[in-house]
Amino acid sequence: MRFDILTLFPDMFSSPLKESIMGRAIEKGLVQIRTVNIRDFTLDKHQVVDDTPYGGGQGMVMKVEPVARAIESVKSKNPSALTIYLTPQGKPFNQDLARRLSSQSHLILLCGRYEGVDERVRELFIDEEISIGDYVLTGGELAAMVVIDAISRFIPGVLGSERSAEEDSFFNSLLEYPQYTRPFEFRGKGVPEVLLSGNHSAISLWRRKEALRRTLLRRPDLLAKALLTEEEKGFLEEILNNDSKSDGS
Repeated sequence: MRFDILTLFPDMFSSPLKESIMGRAIEKGLVQIRTVNIRDFTLDKHQVVDDTPYGGGQGMVMKVEPVARAIESVKSKNPSALTIYLTPQGKPFNQDLARRLSSQSHLILLCGRYEGVDERVRELFIDEEISIGDYVLTGGELAAMVVIDAISRFIPGVLGSERSAEEDSFFNSLLEYPQYTRPFEFRGKGVPEVLLSGNHSAISLWRRKEALRRTLLRRPDLLAKALLTEEEKGFLEEILNNDSKSDGS
């Protein structure tokens, strides 16, 4: 899969994308990442990419011409590439969206800066707008890294196990079950005995119940869209009943 990142600060991507899983995915050729400096598409000697907004107001706005030229330059090589603008006004980024975008072969990620881009960029060139949360960053570069990382996990061969992505939090709208490793006991806290039993059926059952319990306690909003089996609905009712008894209610 290929990502073209349109940015004013390409050096921000040089170190993070060389590390860990992403670094190995790039080395294997599973993921291709190219940064495109929007300043290279200006026509003046000072490489001006922003200007004051019409109608007045605070801050500066990214000019339409250099951004348009940058997008058109990338799309001239692959007209079918999907162009995404990273902005607080976009649709919330989540696991389902990451999975859907992973089916694309080429994504163009536009990183906004200042007060954003000239509205005509949105109208003429953007296919989707994405936000990674209800807060404002100084630019879209960090958001682009988050999006690339989350999408890349769905590309076959990127993770050590093909099942890893399926067992992550938010798969089927549930949080992941608790994980343990050695030592068996640490400061009075032990590992649940079932995980040492070697009984894979019992372990699977425990993990499903704990995923439901954790989701109920931490993100109950996710359960509204979770596709639960009848057995899982029974587990959830059992958890609710047990918790209400332990509260003395």
